[in-house]
Formats: sequence, C-alpha cells, structure tokens
Amino acid sequence: MHTEPIRLQKWLAEAGLCSRREGELWIAAGRVMVNGSVITQPGSKVSNRDQVQVDGRLIQPAREPLVILMLHKPPAVLCTRKDPENRPTVFTLLGEGYARLISVGRLDFNSEGLILFTNHGDVAHQLMHPSNQVPRTYRVRVHGRIDPPMLAKLQAGVRLDDGPTGPLQVTLDHVPGANSWVTITLTEGRNRMVRRIFESVGMEVSRLIRVGYGPCVLGELPRGVWRALQTTEINRLLAPLQEGKRLLELPRAFSPSEKQPAPKPTPPSDTPGRRSQTNPPPRQKPRQPRDKTFGTEHGRSNKRKPH
Repeated sequence: MHTEPIRLQKWLAEAGLCSRREGELWIAAGRVMVNGSVITQPGSKVSNRDQVQVDGRLIQPAREPLVILMLHKPPAVLCTRKDPENRPTVFTLLGEGYARLISVGRLDFNSEGLILFTNHGDVAHQLMHPSNQVPRTYRVRVHGRIDPPMLAKLQAGVRLDDGPTGPLQVTLDHVPGANSWVTITLTEGRNRMVRRIFESVGMEVSRLIRVGYGPCVLGELPRGVWRALQTTEINRLLAPLQEGKRLLELPRAFSPSEKQPAPKPTPPSDTPGRRSQTNPPPRQKPRQPRDKTFGTEHGRSNKRKPH
C-alpha cells in the first residue's frame, strides 16, 4: 500500500484499471475525482488514504494477485478493446473476464505472434519503457535476397524518420528462393519499427512474427490460444526490473496451483521457425500440414508432459 503520494495516473494503473497513458486521458476528460473534487491535471498526486472515484464509482486500492498472460495473436486481429467495424480483437480471443487486462505493447493488424497481458498497469509500463531495454525478438520474411553487404548494413543500424536505431541484432536464417528469413531483436517498441527498418533499405516485409519478449518465448503455443505465465516465468521476466528497483510493492504473482481457465479452441498453428525447447500447452495438437517455406513439418509433437 502506498502511504507516500504518487501520480494519479500511476495510482490508477496500479489499481489495475488502465495503463498510465489511458489514466492521463481519463483525468484530462474529467472522469476522475479525488476526495470529492474533479482532477484534470495528470501530475496530481494521491495516496491510498485518498478517496478516488472514476465515473462516480469509488475505486478500492486493494491489489489483486499479479497475472500475466501470453497470447499467440493471429494475423488480421486488432490490438484494441473494441472495433467499430466489429472485426476480431485480441480481447475477443482472451474471452469474457479478461477485458480489464492491459496489453504489453501491440502488434499491427497483419503481424502475428507473442503478446503479453497483465492486470498490473505499472508492470505493463515498465516492460514497454525503452529505458529498460526489454528485448523483443521477431522472425521476419522479406521479399528479396539479403546478401552479406545488406546484412552488415542492417546490423550497423539505420536511420528512421523518428531517429536512428543504433546497431541492430540481425541474423540471416534462411534464403528460400526469392525471399529471406531473418531474426531481429529490438529493445524498443516504436510504431511499425521492424517494417520501417526493412523499408529503409528498400525491402518489404511479407510476414512478421514476434517469437520472444524478454525471456518469454512463443514456442509451440497455437494461434489464437493463450496461457497464464507460471510464477517462475513471471519472476524471470520481472527480475531485471526488480533489481533496478523500478517496480515497487509488486503484488503476489499468480500461482499455477490456483484455478486457471483452459485455453479457447483455435485452428492449429503454422508458425515457422525454430522449435521451442519449452513444453507445449496442455492440449492435444492435431497433425499439421507440411510447411513449404522451411521444408519442415511443424505439427509433430514429442508427446511431452504438459505444464
């Protein structure tokens, strides 16, 4: 519990209501009251001794156990809560009861792969903040063949319209015909950054899959399916932030022994790339068709024990 005052938008985020940015918008819109007075300045400070209301509803500062979910976002799914055109969103895939979770970053409409969700706004904020340099790893297919000089140019870093990237971790994985598959790791999440990096050297991304966020890996999680991170996974993910004392008063993590909803059924995954060394989710996976891109079959299973 906070006894010292903190910024109002951070208080709202730590209560699990929204992200800090969303909290700033709520405050500016006059939706938040503190001790009976409407607050419109995001810099205002409160503590848990204050009474905070949002849209007239009193908010309790009590904190739920920390929950972090991992979703395999398919392409053609939006990273938003609601869409006026009624297109599917990541929250549609999470299902009822998870609408209050906060996404840790976004993937654009045509991108796919790993996206994290949490009920703790400050955790989401710290995992996304560029100063913490949490690595995000992507498998990328581009039109055209990447030769050694082009690879060296990418590794040296490129200049984008919002600033230079600095040196980049880029490896060439495979060159099937007229396309190239590469793995790239970034420590910041600028808008459409991966696509813009390759556009800056005259190459177009035809497929983009996020396969890692910090120590979390997508592995064999099928498209459209989510699972809760185990306590050990949460500890590894947050350890660098806790060492730097960026996370204060972190609530108890979700325990895998507690009741956990089963993943929703979904079509099987055809995600290309290296096979994960982690166990698959607790579900029977159907046999997959052969992936023509890599010449390997990704539907095979070693029938290992589930988590």
